[in-house]
Order: sequence, then C-alpha cells, then structure tokens
Amino acid sequence: MENGRNQSLADAYSRRGSMKSSLLMETCDVEIDVLIPDDIAATMTDWRHDLHRFPELGRQEVRTSAKIAGILTKLGMEVRTGLAGTGVVGTLRGRDGAGAIGLRAEIDALPIEEQAAVSFRSRTPGVFHACGHDGHMAILLGAATALARAPDFKGTVHFIFQPAEEALNGAEEMIAAGLFEKFPCDEIYALHNAPTLGVGVVAVRTGAILAACDDFTIFVRGRGAHAALPHLGADPIVAAAQLVTNLQTVVSRSLDPTESGVVTIGMIFGGTSPNVIPESVVLRGTARAGGSAARETIGRRIREICAGVAAAQDLSIEFKIDMGCPATINAEAPTEALARAARAAGAQVITEMPTLMGSEDFATMLQARPGCYFLLGQGGEMIHHPAYAFDDSILPLGAAIFVNIVRDRLGV
Repeated sequence: MENGRNQSLADAYSRRGSMKSSLLMETCDVEIDVLIPDDIAATMTDWRHDLHRFPELGRQEVRTSAKIAGILTKLGMEVRTGLAGTGVVGTLRGRDGAGAIGLRAEIDALPIEEQAAVSFRSRTPGVFHACGHDGHMAILLGAATALARAPDFKGTVHFIFQPAEEALNGAEEMIAAGLFEKFPCDEIYALHNAPTLGVGVVAVRTGAILAACDDFTIFVRGRGAHAALPHLGADPIVAAAQLVTNLQTVVSRSLDPTESGVVTIGMIFGGTSPNVIPESVVLRGTARAGGSAARETIGRRIREICAGVAAAQDLSIEFKIDMGCPATINAEAPTEALARAARAAGAQVITEMPTLMGSEDFATMLQARPGCYFLLGQGGEMIHHPAYAFDDSILPLGAAIFVNIVRDRLGV
C-alpha cells in the first residue's frame, strides 16, 4: 500500500485501484483537541493494559466480562450481565428525555501468539488481542466514565459490550437474547481502530462501509486411481485446480465493475500419497460483497462454476455456503452526526471512501437499528498480525467522539 504524507484525499481516491488494499492511506497526523480529562485518559490506559494481559476467546470472556461489569457498577450504572453468555450492558440515564443511544464494543481476543514487545504482553499462551478489542473496550469505558461524571444529556445511553465478534455471530446472539427489547435504542454506534489510517484520522461513509462475508465449502468427489493410470479415475485434484482458477472470474467477469467483491480460496485438503489419485478434495473459502446484489451474484456464479467443472471432469461437486454477516451499512443521519462529533473532538474526517472488504458482525445490529460504524486511525502493524500493537494515544480521542455523539443526538 502506498504511503502519502500530506497526500490529498482526492489524489488518494483517484489512485485507489492501484493500491494493494482498497482503504485510503492517510498518514498525516493532526492535532487533537481531546475533551477527555487526563485522569480518565490515564485510567483508560491502565484498563487497556490489564485487558490485554488477560485475553479471552469468544464465548469464554468470563474475566473480561466481570471486569467490565465491575467498572460500570462503580460508575453507578444499571448493569446487566450474562446476555448471550458473556455480554454486558451498562445503562446510564441522563436528564428527562425519551431518546436512547447504544454504544458498542467487542470483548473477545484471537487465537494468535503475540510477538509485540510490550511490558503488558498476553499471559495466555496462543491468545492475544490482535484486533484491538482491548482498546475498544477501554474507549467505551472511558466514554462511560466521562458521561457518568457529567450526565447532562437528555435520554439514555446503553454501553454494550459484545462477545464473539471474531466468530461474526456474537451480535446476532445478543439480539436473539433480547438486546433491543431489554435495552431499546433509537440509534447505535461502534468503532474500529485502523492501522491503515494516521493517528487523528477518522474514516466513515454513508451506506456500506464494510462488506458482507460468507464462508463456503466445496466438496469435489472423483474416482481414485493409480497415478500412472489416470484414465481409470476421475481426478479431483485437477478439478480443484480448475475451480481455483475459474473462481477468479466471478468478480472480474460476472460482477458489475462498480460493485465491490472478493472470492478467496484459503484452504485445500486432498490426497495421501504422491502416486495416488485421491477420491476427493475439499476447498474452503470466503466470499465478500459490498451489497446484496453483488452478494447474490457471487453465490450464484460459484454454484454455476462448480456445476460446469463437475460436468467437464465427469465427477461430482457439492457447494455449501454459510451465509454469514451482511454488509455493514451506515444510515445517513447518524453518519453525518458521527462526522460532526469527530471534527468537534479534533479529528480529520474522511467521508469519501470505497467500501472495504473487511467484515463486522455489528452489521447485524445496524440491520435492527439505524446507526454508524467508523474507523479510527492509529498506524502501525495491521490487525490480526502477531506483531500488532494498539496505540494508546487514540484512547481519549475515541472516547471523546462517543461522548460527542451522545450529546449531539440526545441533546444537552
């Protein structure tokens, strides 16, 4: 990906097609007018480091959940635990007002061994917060602290701490457990740190900001044979190779060029010996799309290509798709409010950006309630990398944006 210090947005956008990633690279740091008091900022860092030391995988976030609940309880909030297993919701009521805002953070870690050289490294072998969810939690707890200290807004704020985001179904489980019935929200907001953006930069857009994500499995079943007598079998290895190649045409030749999509085969299993044609091969991959039409096209074309290769190679191919989370779609008014809130906190705001091919199960919450998901720049190593490290300097800015959102949408 290109770096471009002081690179203009228009220039970055015009050259996005040549980038290795579709996310606009903006490395120009800006001065931040942070509204979070220093003592809260320091405490946020302490919380983040503690959460980082003790990471927990999705649906196992017992200690994490208890720590969050303890902090919210000390702030005097109404606290509900155990929602969808380890989910936590803290409710803060301001002055009289019927409006309600939901602010959400994820609480799960990833099964990755940490390589970052920090004094507060993960103490759980093979698990660490490689996606920055520890930072997201600290940001939301900081916003909760600031708002609890000065609850001068009208209405109610629900601080939602969601488990199992990395599985892309924790949000759905919270909704199924009655999240929005128990904690009514007019709008809902969430953020994610973005190493591809400079510190002090916020990226957001109306419409689809992240793609839908569907996992799929392809079973290729042929007829085994000796490697020296391939004409007596039906080679699933050859068919699998054709599938990998042909599936690359789904996006390049079947999708409208103005639509966004990705098809990736990430796993292939087959064979037991170099001189044996196996009976079967299994391929697993992911399909991502920026909209429902593209999503339907991608799924249909994969199925059709599987059928064509099966007929051409005289074997059977079974295609199974697991419809995962939908595209993350921001509503117009909340997105405009988010941009105002970020600018008020001193951030540089990008609002013209392409749909990114990453996915987020916050999309499910945005299907249930209007709201906005945004990216908060931090630089550094990319998320999900063993050397990834969250930048503590963005904690106060993230909290300030959340505070500003509440006061913008509910009034003071």
